[in-house]
Amino acid sequence: MSGPLLEEVFKLSGVPTYTFVKPTEYEKLLVSLRTPGRGVVIEGPSGIGKTTAVTQALAVRGIEAKALKLTARKSDDVKLIEALPDMKDTGVVIIDDFHRLHEDLQRRIADFLKVLADEERQDTKLIVVGINKAGDSLVAFAPDLNTRIDTLRFEANPDERVKELIEKGEGALNVSLGITSKIVESAGGSFYIAQMLSHEACLTGAASERQENLRALDVSIEVVISRVMDNLSRRFMQVALGFASGPKLRKEGRAPYLHILKWLAEADD
Repeated sequence: MSGPLLEEVFKLSGVPTYTFVKPTEYEKLLVSLRTPGRGVVIEGPSGIGKTTAVTQALAVRGIEAKALKLTARKSDDVKLIEALPDMKDTGVVIIDDFHRLHEDLQRRIADFLKVLADEERQDTKLIVVGINKAGDSLVAFAPDLNTRIDTLRFEANPDERVKELIEKGEGALNVSLGITSKIVESAGGSFYIAQMLSHEACLTGAASERQENLRALDVSIEVVISRVMDNLSRRFMQVALGFASGPKLRKEGRAPYLHILKWLAEADD
């Protein structure tokens, strides 16, 4: 059967192709990328679509292949990040996982962003990607940087955009998941969680590639969530258990810790 494979449609890593959906801040991102010298800070929780949006926006401008992509998770990349303030004509540079850099380096990057903006440099464009409050940390190092950078906050995506992602995947694979609305609800605005749940739904329904004829999958959202939770438990279960147990047993029991964890999961921020 010719056509896309499941792993190419509902991707668990890398930049989506068949299922890319513009997040709410996408148009503002395009404008920010066009502004000479002005730094761009993109912040938001993991899996919300920050890096994907940057990659797609650069592709629209025809410069994605030329962009230098660095991450604080790689020691060699960190060495390059340290050298950036002394370099000229670097073009577009993306610093991912900015929040993982040590404080002194974050301060140097903040100063570098101010210089780029003041000089309206055409040769260098710096894009900083991090978790929530990445922009605040930069401004804390250099208060007058606040008006010299564009801060884009990627928060929970609207349900209709999450639904659009799932429907694009269904179209590419020629399937009907049958639980789209439940996946949207369970995703909580996260494109990545929607990808995981949709991927697992297709696996459960034995649809690992595009179907010749439109096929309705008979799958249960409870089964899909359970299998995704099993996969995630290696990374998060012990952390969640430790948090919910709390550091010590109080007279009112351990319920307050569990309630805090539940409220965090339900919070909009």
